[in-house]
Amino acid sequence: MAPIRNYSRGMRTYLSRSGSLALTMMAQAGQTPLQRLRFNNVALRKLPVDASLERGSRTVRGACFSLVEPQPLLRPRFVAVSPRALALLGLSAEDVLTDPHGPEYLSGSALLPGSEPAAHCYCGHQFGVFAGQLGDGAVCYLGEVAAGADRTDPCDRWEIQVKGAGLTPYSRQSDGRKVLRSSIREFLCSEAMFALGIPTTRAGSLVTSDLYVQRDAFYSGNPRPERCSVVLRIAPTFIRFGSFEIFNPADDFTGRQGPSAGLHDIRAQLLDYVIETFYPEIKTEHTDRKARNAAFFREVTVQTARLVALWQSVGFCHGVLNTDNMSILGLTIDYGPFGFMDRYDPEFVSNASDKKRRYTFEAQPYVCRWNLARLAEALGSELQASTAGSILDEFMPLYRNFYLGNMRRKLGLLRREEPEDEELVEDLLKVMHNTGADFTNTFRLLSSVCCPLVGESGQGDVGTVVDLILEQCASLEELKVANHPTMEPRELEMILSMAETSPGLFNMTANRPEVAKQLEKIGRLKELLETNQEDLKVKQRDDWLIWMNRYRKRLTQECDGMSDPAGVDKERVRIMDSTNPAVVLRNYIAQNAIEWAENGDFSEVQRLLKVLENPYSVPPDLKQPIWPGKKGSCETKGSTRQSVMDSGEKKGTADTVCLPYHTKPPEWAREICVT
Repeated sequence: MAPIRNYSRGMRTYLSRSGSLALTMMAQAGQTPLQRLRFNNVALRKLPVDASLERGSRTVRGACFSLVEPQPLLRPRFVAVSPRALALLGLSAEDVLTDPHGPEYLSGSALLPGSEPAAHCYCGHQFGVFAGQLGDGAVCYLGEVAAGADRTDPCDRWEIQVKGAGLTPYSRQSDGRKVLRSSIREFLCSEAMFALGIPTTRAGSLVTSDLYVQRDAFYSGNPRPERCSVVLRIAPTFIRFGSFEIFNPADDFTGRQGPSAGLHDIRAQLLDYVIETFYPEIKTEHTDRKARNAAFFREVTVQTARLVALWQSVGFCHGVLNTDNMSILGLTIDYGPFGFMDRYDPEFVSNASDKKRRYTFEAQPYVCRWNLARLAEALGSELQASTAGSILDEFMPLYRNFYLGNMRRKLGLLRREEPEDEELVEDLLKVMHNTGADFTNTFRLLSSVCCPLVGESGQGDVGTVVDLILEQCASLEELKVANHPTMEPRELEMILSMAETSPGLFNMTANRPEVAKQLEKIGRLKELLETNQEDLKVKQRDDWLIWMNRYRKRLTQECDGMSDPAGVDKERVRIMDSTNPAVVLRNYIAQNAIEWAENGDFSEVQRLLKVLENPYSVPPDLKQPIWPGKKGSCETKGSTRQSVMDSGEKKGTADTVCLPYHTKPPEWAREICVT
């Protein structure tokens, strides 16, 4: 077993190996703001650390962290920084961008004074199956930095990490590197989620380099060289459900076990650290250990229910919702494949690798509850099974309460809670699904509907609003594609054959939820094949008008009896427009920024960051320049683009095609595949 002692000796070894650059800069007079960051690396003092710097992947027993040596990038440079995230550390964008060694420090290529690079050990259930040891295969903990003036964390410091800094004991067959493509997505989405008011880890900076690795993005057998890039991640902690699964005994199905199976003293140590550091009020309120642990599990359950309810309210889908990607603080963590829905579809899957469709949009609440059950199992004797079961029974009611509250705000139902509100929301989503309405833009348009007690004119006219919504709906051909059954053809053929040969058995099979969905798709597809675009639009308009009239009656209840109904309605519109974003990080918007960046122009990443920082207010004349080759029918020409190449040379690109950030996605956006 690797030594679990005296990690400072390992750090001295690292300092001597990583060389003169960091030591020389530490000795220089007049330190920069980055060099003056105050580290207080409590996690490495309170939890067992594997001090070995042995190269290569290995099983790490009896440790929550392993010391590592980040591997320097070749000619690192900033793609973008987030001023809001850096402020958490007491830094400004200028502090970072003007530091001559800023890219080295924030990519792990040079050691920040006081940082102690380490990788976190955890396990996880991946796609429902226990995978054994996983851990930070590409992430390096740098340490914990004293909080800046903008203090919003539950303790007095922030953990900072660099993602993509090279090999760790947990890299397995990988190289510990991340590429520009995935790093841009994580950087932008971390900050976009924060601006939407959704708990999340943060991203302070994005660095790229001239070091390349080979990646086969679509598993097509055609790898290509991509730039190694690093995201600076910030959170109170990155401890996750899987952190407690390192103590799991052998799994009945896979035979795999956690690397620290049976080491219950370390599990207790980790649990104590998490509660004392991040849930101090629970420690204060409970002297009995069992009661304390139950309160902790209940609070994690509440935070998780609140988080997934927020995801559902903005159409966000986490593509890899494994237990190792579930934060112990209820944060959105690990932005691999993810997606914001365009056309509303409860079966939306954001990860093309999820062939069995485990992590659909509508499944997220149930998956989160399942993951909480795995956390309860991992806590073992620290949490009574009966207590855990009772708390888990609270999850879905908690989730539904949070979710309905979110949806009431999205619909401007602020003053009263009526029994029919839940049905009103459900029926809205059904109409959106059947008409292929754009999720984000439809909710944004609903604030244009006037309360009948106030009157209606112009944009407030129901017919006008419905026509605007119909412009956001899917075409007949798109709906045909969307309603093709997703079940394996052979299995579907067998079920349909059963309907003719064995009606009794078919009726039993058809009651299964998955089969019922497929049969519903077939029925809807049959209807679509028997109609035309004109008739479809007539039906869609009728469906929307029916729902809209119900909605206006509900708005009447909001204003009824109020001395100033116009004022009440004005406040409703204000709340709706500050709850329903005008822009989210759609896949095609992210991909467009990626293509500019991969061709040496980082300005679209930087501009998109500013747009996402204010998602509820996007200037109507602000448009994104589309990378040449992506031509859509709704695009307009006319802007001029300056391309900032790697060499620093500026070249103009005239007549660049542009699209508003809040437009319905163009046709080619449907071709984007995220794995």
